[in-house]
Amino acid sequence: MSRLPQYGERLRLGMILASKNTVAEPDVQAMLPPGVALHTTRLMLEGTSDAQLRAMLGQVEQAAALLASASVGLIVFHCTAASTVDPAVGDQVVDRIARQTGIAATATSQALIAALSALQARRVTLLSPYPQSVNDAEVAFFQAHGVEVLAERGYPPPAGESSPYATPDEWLERGRAIHRAEAGACFLSCTNIRALAAIEPLERALGVPVISSNQAMLWHCLRSAGIHDRIPGFGRLLQI
Repeated sequence: MSRLPQYGERLRLGMILASKNTVAEPDVQAMLPPGVALHTTRLMLEGTSDAQLRAMLGQVEQAAALLASASVGLIVFHCTAASTVDPAVGDQVVDRIARQTGIAATATSQALIAALSALQARRVTLLSPYPQSVNDAEVAFFQAHGVEVLAERGYPPPAGESSPYATPDEWLERGRAIHRAEAGACFLSCTNIRALAAIEPLERALGVPVISSNQAMLWHCLRSAGIHDRIPGFGRLLQI
């Protein structure tokens, strides 16, 4: 049975995404509740160096204006690495979007802190496809927001591959390997990794909540828009 299209009677969500991302849209579409539609525009991202991430941020106003022309109800800047490159940058980007468009806005960084707060998780493990410099920036971001990263590891893609190369089963095994008994949650970082299907199996294996960038972002956007549907199949977060 085919699923009817969603035209956004409850919410039209505008998403600003990195140019190379091929995972966030399918992930979000899989989780959308009835009456919520996703509309996306992209910013060029050449790589994950500090300079390249900040260059992407310089294009935010133009992207936000494009989404505003579609009369979206909420705009999210959705890039984990760019929104956590320093502890303040995500909030600054959100303010810029709101000033440009007059539309409510958020960012992946804000969603992550809100999700961990809702789960009452102040100690986490962190996995990503990033080089060490990006992981270090994320650790500093979380520390600045009162979250301790007990262990972290990056798995940059092999030469010739991109972030989605790793399978959900690989993220599951990586999450099991890095787990610490004191951790209140496991974070699978990056909007462009195929980790969504690993969330529930990893929660069962670890006995703690697991969040991904895409799952946490959608949860935060829905709750910010007053939509409290409980969405099964994608972890504890979308049940609260």
